[in-house]
Amino acid sequence: MKTLITIAAIICTAITAQSKVITDSIKSNILSATVKINIYLPAEFDSNPTKQYPVLYLLHGLTDTYAAWVEKGHLDQVADEMIQKGEIPPMIIIMPNAGGPNTRRTWNGYFNMDGWAYSDFFYNELMPTLEKRYRIIGDKANRSVSGLSMGGGGCTVYAQHHTDLFSSCYAMSAWLTSNDTALDTNNLQTYVTKAVHENDAIKYVNNASRDEIEKLKTVRWFIDIGDDDFLFDQDIQFYQAMKAKRIPCELRVRNGGHTWEYWNTALRTSLPFAAQSFKKN
Repeated sequence: MKTLITIAAIICTAITAQSKVITDSIKSNILSATVKINIYLPAEFDSNPTKQYPVLYLLHGLTDTYAAWVEKGHLDQVADEMIQKGEIPPMIIIMPNAGGPNTRRTWNGYFNMDGWAYSDFFYNELMPTLEKRYRIIGDKANRSVSGLSMGGGGCTVYAQHHTDLFSSCYAMSAWLTSNDTALDTNNLQTYVTKAVHENDAIKYVNNASRDEIEKLKTVRWFIDIGDDDFLFDQDIQFYQAMKAKRIPCELRVRNGGHTWEYWNTALRTSLPFAAQSFKKN
């Protein structure tokens, strides 16, 4: 009888256990602001209180917020399905805020700029705080970064400049370069475009030293771009630059544009890509 009760309890736990997306926040001294973060926790997180997990940092685009990947991209549903099918292992997915829809009046962007030192915040406050708080393994082999549009460029530059921290980078419809350097203090979006220009991901590859090239080879790279996307040309230029330097990089060109329909389907490739990186390392 005890055996039957135990089995029933296990089955009941398996049925009732659910993943969850929680909204956390960090009071940043660097940004002088409170930053919200959505965090996807797999269904087993609470039932395995000592287990540590690999982590994917998933970055949103310009005009969106930390909530977009769940509200528009249905990240939680896709991750649940793929974990249940055994296509990816349980992992933690962190979706930090780096902007908002009013791009003229709201700071946006993942780079350091006058008045918005977001990169410093990301590495010195966000990562160490959350990786401790949510039992994240916290090494290169178990850490990946991905994003779309502005976040696609952000994740690419993060992985370029911190090859020691990330095992893979999956950039969707990535905003990688900009020729706009004009600043208008009444329009904060101009700071973003200038920062993208200063952190040109294509130029970084073209100008990479031999040592930098070898470091870039320690990260697994993937570019995913729609054939109707207005950022198509620069994403292809990035891929060509990587190929010229003999840095392995996956490229997928699929039917579609700069849309949430495209990015939702991209998750079904990007999540396994991150998982394979965890296994590989």
